[in-house]
Amino acid sequence: MAFDLDERLGAGRVGFFTDTSICIGCKACEVACKEWNAVPEDGLVFTGMSYDNTQGLDAGTWRHVAFVEQRRPLGHQEPGLDEQDFRWLMASDVCKHCTHAACLDVCPTGSLFRTEYGTVVVQEDVCNGCGYCVPACPFGVIGTRERGGTAAKCTMCYDRLGAGQEPACAKTCPTDSIQFGDLDELRERAERRLEQVRAAGVTSARLYGHDSGDGVGGAGAFFLLLDEPEVYGLPPDPVVTTRDLPSMWRHAGVAALALLAGVAAASWRRREAVAGRGRVL
Repeated sequence: MAFDLDERLGAGRVGFFTDTSICIGCKACEVACKEWNAVPEDGLVFTGMSYDNTQGLDAGTWRHVAFVEQRRPLGHQEPGLDEQDFRWLMASDVCKHCTHAACLDVCPTGSLFRTEYGTVVVQEDVCNGCGYCVPACPFGVIGTRERGGTAAKCTMCYDRLGAGQEPACAKTCPTDSIQFGDLDELRERAERRLEQVRAAGVTSARLYGHDSGDGVGGAGAFFLLLDEPEVYGLPPDPVVTTRDLPSMWRHAGVAALALLAGVAAASWRRREAVAGRGRVL
C-alpha cells in the first residue's frame, strides 16, 4: 500500500517548495518541463477565461502556472491607482508526489512506483492505459495521453536527479519561486519565508501541503500561497482517496467468510436431511 512509504528515506527525500509570492507568471517552468521531458504541445490557445492558456495539469502539462486577478492590494503596497487596487496571484502548480499516494494504490500493473528519492513516477511503457489513477488523484494531476492512452505526469525529472542535477523547472525559474532540495530543509525554509511575508502585511499567506499530518501525509511538492487554496484551484482539505481501502478489504474478507460459513452450514443441513430420509426408508 502507498501508506507504507519507506521511512528509511529520511533526509534523503527531496521535493519542491514553490513560493508563489515571487512568481512572475513567466511560464519558463512550463517550457523547460516540456523541452526536457519531451511533453507534446497542448494547444496554447486563448481560453477566454484568463490570460493563462494552459488551464490546468494533465498528461500534456506537467507544470501549470495559474493567473488569478483580485481587486485588492498586496500587503502594504501603494499602487497609486486611486481606488483600483488589485493584485495578481500567480502560482506554478505540479504533481504533489504525496506521501500517501492513491495513484500507487490503484495501479494494477506497477507502472506507478516510488523512487529512492521519495517521488512518484509513471513508467509509460508499463502502463496499460486503464486510467484508474486519474480519478484516484485528489489533486487532478494525472491525465492520459490522446495517443496510446497511457498515463503521464511530473516525474520531478527523475533522470536528472540520478545525474545529480535539479529538475528543469527549478533550474529555469528566474526568481527562484520554485525551489528544489531536501524536503525537511525546504519545510524549515518555508516556515521562515511565511513569517517574512506575513510581516510584510500579507496576513492571508499560508503554507499548503507542508503538514505531514494532513490527508495525504504531507506533499513532496508544497506551496506558500497568498490566499485560500480554492483561489488557486487547489482542494482545501485533500484526502487520499484510498484511505478506506484497508477497512474495505477487511469488511470484504469478513463478508466472504460469513458467506462461506453460510454455504457450509446449508450444505451440512442438506446432507443431514438426505441422510434422515434414507434412515426412514
